[in-house]
This record gives sequence, C-alpha cells and structure tokens, in this order.
Amino acid sequence: MQTVAIRIGTRGSPLALVQAEETRRLIMATDAIAEAAVEITPIQTLGDAIRDRPLSDFGGKGLFTKDIDEALLTGRVALAVHSAKDMPTRLPDGLVLAACLVREDVRDAILSPGPRNLAELQQGAVLGTSSLRRKALALRARPDLTVIDFRGNVGTRMRKLEEGAADATLLAVAGLKRLGLADRAAGVLDADEWLPAIGQGAIAIVAREDDADTRALLALLDHAETSVALAVERAFLTVLDGSCRTPIGGLARIEEDQVHFRGIIVKPDGSEAHTVERRGAASDAEALGADAGAELAARGGRAFFDE
Repeated sequence: MQTVAIRIGTRGSPLALVQAEETRRLIMATDAIAEAAVEITPIQTLGDAIRDRPLSDFGGKGLFTKDIDEALLTGRVALAVHSAKDMPTRLPDGLVLAACLVREDVRDAILSPGPRNLAELQQGAVLGTSSLRRKALALRARPDLTVIDFRGNVGTRMRKLEEGAADATLLAVAGLKRLGLADRAAGVLDADEWLPAIGQGAIAIVAREDDADTRALLALLDHAETSVALAVERAFLTVLDGSCRTPIGGLARIEEDQVHFRGIIVKPDGSEAHTVERRGAASDAEALGADAGAELAARGGRAFFDE
C-alpha cells in the first residue's frame, strides 16, 4: 500500500471542496493508498479573485483552472480536480485528462421566489447570471428580460437573490445536488430544450502526462460513458474555439456503444441560433464532435459571435 502523500489540487469554494472530497473518497476506496496519504490542497484561482467584473473581460475559460494546473505542473499537487465545464478546450502541455467521475444531472435550475420557469417570469424581470450561454438562451426565449452579471459561488448567488438583486437566477442542478441544496430550485429546465454547458455535471481529473503511477490510480476511478460524452463535447467546443465569450451549449448521451449529440451556438443577444445533431459510434466520439462543430462554424460564420 502506498504511503507517500498524494495531494489533490482544487479551488477552495464549497462546491469544489465537495468534489475534491468525493475524489479523495473514491481513491481511498480502491485500497491502493492509505487514507492519511490523500490530502486536499485548496488553491485560489484568478477566477475566484475577480469579483467585480465579468470573467469574459479577462479572457474566458481557464480562469478557474490555470493556477491549479500550474501547481500540478510544478509538482505541488499530484492531480487536479475540476468542474469539466470550467476547463479550457486545450490543456497545458504536459497535462492530460486522466479520469472522469460519474456525471451528475446535466440540467440547469431556476431559482426564484415563485416562477418555476422563464415563461412564468413577469414582463421585464431581472435575471442574474454570469454565464453568456444562459444569458443568450434566456434572451432567445424572453427578449424582454433584463440580464445582469451575477458573480460568486452558489451560496453568494443565492444570497444575492434573497436580497432582491434579481428576480431569478440560473444554476447547475449538479452543483445544487452536491451541496445538498436541490430543494432550493423552483424548477428545472429541460436539457433537450435548454442545452447545458459543455461538460456540465461532470467532474474531470487532470494529471501529469509523465506520472504513470497517478494515471494508473485514476484509471480505476474513470467512468467510461462520462469520458466518451466529454470527448464528444470537448471536440465540438475545440473546433468552435469556445470560451467564456462564446455562447455555446452541447450534450452527448451514450446508449450502449452509440452516441447522440446535440449542440447549439447562440448570438450573445439571443437574436440568432444554430443547432446541430449527430449520431454515431462511441469509438468515433472525437470525430463526431469535431464534425458537428465544423458544421456550426460554417453555418454561423466568423462574425457570428460579434456583439
């Protein structure tokens, strides 16, 4: 049994720590390492430090992962636990996506004092969200809404809502469930009509490419269906060069050895959208996602995401 400490790098938010603790529990359940040898190392990221401006002003995806991945590359931690939806499309050189845990609920939830969906919000209601995808989809459905930037962790956003800063907000069901707050949702949005963020609900674990021991350990944790689904979605996003500046949604579902993928791109103001659908063999996951992304890139054109 291994006795050398394995340090798990993670953000310090309550949700991130829950996800890191679940990873720690699963590692210990393999019986490959002593319980005391697995430690969680919280790391503040640039995304956590920025509180007064939209994240898209600072370059988009990677703001919640870059500092943790740097700690991984320097050997400060042995593995990094990320919310898959926060990960950039391309990992830093020397790092690999080593495992995915079983995916949680992929849907978005609406939190409000009463309305259970967007249609029930009053005319001109204020919706708080920091996600350009949620903003674009909301304005596509309800152009009358006023959308304001809503930053902070789950607890902070719920407190802002209670204080009346907005009439409603949208959060991932997966995060609410992991924090034991699922009952706070007024309603849940249908994932087929409201496509989630790429990777939503999935916990991704990153390791150094040359760390064979850690990668072998993490392979014991990997959920194959989630990894295949994430490969499709991330290939789709990579072709579209997706970041926090690009309203993109997509969801891959795996049934036996087949993949069903649906993707969407939306103008930031919700005025225009294009969707795509693919079915194919799970063994062709990345090619399927890339082909779907190429179709939407061609249909939307280079200027599609211009405000």
